[in-house]
Amino acid sequence: MRVALFITCLADQFYPRVGVASVNVLRGLGVEVSFDPAQTCCGQPAFNTGYRDEARQVAARTLDLFANTDADYIVSPSGSCTSMMRVFYRELFEHEPARSAQAERVAAKLFELSEFLVKVLKVDDVGARFAHRVAYHDSCHLLRELGVSDEPRRLLRAVRGADLVELNDNRLCCGFGGTFSVKFPEVSVAMGNDKIQAAVNSGAEYLVANDSGCLMHLAGLIHRRGLNIKTMHLAEVLASR
Repeated sequence: MRVALFITCLADQFYPRVGVASVNVLRGLGVEVSFDPAQTCCGQPAFNTGYRDEARQVAARTLDLFANTDADYIVSPSGSCTSMMRVFYRELFEHEPARSAQAERVAAKLFELSEFLVKVLKVDDVGARFAHRVAYHDSCHLLRELGVSDEPRRLLRAVRGADLVELNDNRLCCGFGGTFSVKFPEVSVAMGNDKIQAAVNSGAEYLVANDSGCLMHLAGLIHRRGLNIKTMHLAEVLASR
């Protein structure tokens, strides 16, 4: 089986270890992974800020890169970017038949990492070992747009040595929301602090999520408060040995 990896902007610029971990997990399961270095942003920041024409330009380039890939699947370690490409590209190009057809081809092949592992590869246990207490944060797009909630938990429960605990009000947003955190910083910080407090109350050593944006937001607030809890992408946990 061959997979084309869509790495996302934040992973490329700030969390390259998430991309490396994703590749290691997939290759460890016998999957051939390819990566097109020409890929850039999926267009989500512009789309969420209301710049639809600009988002369309960026999205069209992404479609041109992935619509005709000979890989069996496209996998991304991001719920928000997967949601943008699989759900919202249809809205962006609803009046452009050719682009709409491209978007459908991409959507049919595209999966978020945990979703791909559990639903496509039918794997819960990837052989990971991580002897820590972890709490899982449900990122909004992954949970609400893609309906992915059980898959990350199944993978975490199978990690040797890991103790998975649930956060109180785990379905609440962390407050990042992309440009929402820039437009409404006070609200964003308050929401993030609520999420962090829930993690502290759970006794978790690590707060795990599938979106680098959420992790960046929460890590900044944790650092500012001088707390001992750490943030980690699910792919990194699954790559741990």
